[in-house]
Parts: sequence; C-alpha cells; structure tokens
Amino acid sequence: MDTEVSEEFWQGIDQFNQGEFYACHDTLEAIWIEAPMFEKKFYQGILQIAVGLYHLGNHNWRGAVILMGEGLNRLREYQPEYGGIDVEQLIDDGSELLSKIQAAGADRVAQIVLTADPPQDGDDRIFLHPPMIQKR
Repeated sequence: MDTEVSEEFWQGIDQFNQGEFYACHDTLEAIWIEAPMFEKKFYQGILQIAVGLYHLGNHNWRGAVILMGEGLNRLREYQPEYGGIDVEQLIDDGSELLSKIQAAGADRVAQIVLTADPPQDGDDRIFLHPPMIQKR
C-alpha cells in the first residue's frame, strides 16, 4: 500500500469508530473496488467487520458472527500494522468481541448493546465494547 492513504480511507475509519458501520461500508467499498489485488483483502476485512457489526445492531446474530469472523481472518496477513492502522490491535479487540457475541448466543442477540460506557445499574442487557481502529 502506498504510504499515502486517501482521505476517503480515513473518513471510513472515522465512520467505523463512530459506530456508523453502514456508512463505513459504503465509503470503503468505493476504495476497495479500485484497489490493487493485495490491498483488496485489507479493505474487505475492515468492510466485513463493519457489516458484521451492522448486522449485530439489527439483531442478526448469524450474519454478525460470520462476517466478523471472515473479516478478522482476512486481516491476519496484514499484521502488525498496515495502511497506517494497528491491525494487530483490531484483530485482538475484534476477536474478543466476537467470542463474547458467540457466548451470548443467537437467542440473546437482542440484548446486546455496543457501547464504550455501559450503565452501572442492574440492566439485563449485554453491554459490549465495540472495537476501535487505532492509527499507528
């Protein structure tokens, strides 16, 4: 990947980190279409994680688990850093979240809430911290 990453790429990363997963998908898909073959898997990995998180927000447990797993696997060859982001950290955080989603199970998907700041009361929902894409 060129050392220069496009402004659109960083826009997609910001959208991801703000929980705007559908917008992130749209932004990065436009880059993915034009990318050289080796870079395609990098963009596709991030896209699939974003779409998996979008599915999670729509209570589609199966879609979330499948797409997050595929996205994380696609990113493995780009560790530890690629395109100015900490791929290793994204994989670690995404894998931890995926394990918690799998443990919650499909029948509890509607209780899952992605948030960095869970409430302190006795809420019966499952509060999980979404992965963040860190710049390197």
